Amino acid sequence: MRNRTGNRKKIIVATLLFLLLLVGLIGRLVFFMVFQSEYYSRKAEDLHVRERYIKAKRGKILDRNGVVLADNVAVCNISVIHNQIKDKEKVIDVLCEELGLSREYVEKRVNKVSSIEKIKSNVSKEIGDKIREYNLAGIKVDEDYKRYYPFGELASKVLGFTGGDNQGIIGLEVIYEEELQGESGVILTTTDARGIEIETKGESRKEPVNGNNLVTSLDYNIQQYAMQLAKVAMETKEAERVSIIALNPGNGEIYCMVDVPEFDLNQPYDLEEWIAESNLQIQTANLQNTEEKQKILNQMWRNGCINDTYEPGSTFKIITTAAALEENVVSLEQRFYCPGYIMVEDRRIRCHKYGGHGSVSFVEGMQGSCNPTFISLGLTLGVEKYYHYFSKFGLLNKTGIDLPGEAGTIMHKKENIGPVELATVAFGQSFQITPIQMAATVSSLINGGNRITPHIGIKTQNEEGNTVKTYTYKTGKKLVEEETSETLQYLLEKVVDGGTGSNGYVEGYRVGGKTATSQTLPRNSGKYIASYIGFAPADNPEILALVVVHKPEGVYYGGQVAAPIIRQLFENILPYLERM
Repeated sequence: MRNRTGNRKKIIVATLLFLLLLVGLIGRLVFFMVFQSEYYSRKAEDLHVRERYIKAKRGKILDRNGVVLADNVAVCNISVIHNQIKDKEKVIDVLCEELGLSREYVEKRVNKVSSIEKIKSNVSKEIGDKIREYNLAGIKVDEDYKRYYPFGELASKVLGFTGGDNQGIIGLEVIYEEELQGESGVILTTTDARGIEIETKGESRKEPVNGNNLVTSLDYNIQQYAMQLAKVAMETKEAERVSIIALNPGNGEIYCMVDVPEFDLNQPYDLEEWIAESNLQIQTANLQNTEEKQKILNQMWRNGCINDTYEPGSTFKIITTAAALEENVVSLEQRFYCPGYIMVEDRRIRCHKYGGHGSVSFVEGMQGSCNPTFISLGLTLGVEKYYHYFSKFGLLNKTGIDLPGEAGTIMHKKENIGPVELATVAFGQSFQITPIQMAATVSSLINGGNRITPHIGIKTQNEEGNTVKTYTYKTGKKLVEEETSETLQYLLEKVVDGGTGSNGYVEGYRVGGKTATSQTLPRNSGKYIASYIGFAPADNPEILALVVVHKPEGVYYGGQVAAPIIRQLFENILPYLERM
């Protein structure tokens, strides 16, 4: 009797548990079928939907006058879908013939069981259309865009280029990536469980959103002419490199930035032509080594105007003069004596004029670029004040230019500056800055004293030409008083009118400028850097240009090598700027 009662209880418990499980299962099914039906329907549909992305047309890069510097050309991507192919041999034959690919390569991809397999990208639209006309099942021809640079090597290190995914690699292309890239579209194709396209479903498309155009401060004509001058200078002087920057000293807009040898933007990985044009000693055998080849590519792409530093030499006397004028430790009539050298502690520091300049006024010292004159100014200012102005003028910071990889100034720590270090810094030696920093700082001192931010990007526009975004650049603090700036304009005009910068004189224009000749390291290498910085009109600067010639052969003085380059540049572009 007890056993029967116990068995009955067990049966009841088991039945209850079963009913609870059944109710739970039914509840779960109701939850999925009613409350989650939309989600799982979408998941099921996703399993039968194949996505093919359509790249957006990348925004153009334009010069200040609307000349297109970076454009797009229509291309196609060719792919195959294994499960949709009906005539495998025909597909392989067509792809090999039209794309110029090996049969082994095509067969491997055609036979690969995958949702979609890319055969070749960046195929010309003409060939893509031809493959489409075969109307072979399993071949997909999708439109795409490839970056195209109409002027090849023009402004190559400024514009930069894009990779296989159409994303920016260097230059403006990477800095303004977000504005240029646009938003990809997508093609949706519905397939059955075997991956075969359901013809009755067709394709649905989400159209891409094209990127915005970037309007820059660059001027095609100025850039082109500056590049020609730089190439001639590099060839005739067998120089290692020649850099030219021209900008508006009032607002920092860059008209041109050249750093030859440049490279072909449409073939950015081709080293042969660049090596042929370069005077660098490059072992071509190293090109067989992937790591070594990448190092040489990085060297080719490197923009010496912003990525590299150099010893400025006598152009830096402009900075020393500005600091001395601000501190009222020098007047134009003040006299200095130069026997050809000056003793600083136990060091004899020579003037570039071995016989000396004799007794000179400060104006004459500037005209003759007399080292003892400027060493005297630096020592009179002292370490604390000189370092204060070095910092105040922005030389310890980067300029903030809208290009990647800007290098900073290489300068002694203040506590490590003694009289000898101060003396050499005062005439532009024993430290290094970038060409863009030099151009920006001098611009800021001769424009009335306002620190500028050098820049290239002006605004972005949509395809209709409407402005989407205008870029603004801060004007830094006041560096010097108006009077100091005007005195600098006067002194630098005197350098061109009867001084070391006479080869920078442009007939019919008032021009200011300063030459420089500095030794490369090590000092006994016998190699020099010739440079010149000029601006016009001298009393109301509208353009400033800097040229740096690295390691010229033969005559290497800035006044003879560099100044004529800017003179020729100004002779052509000053009349042009007046017409703008």
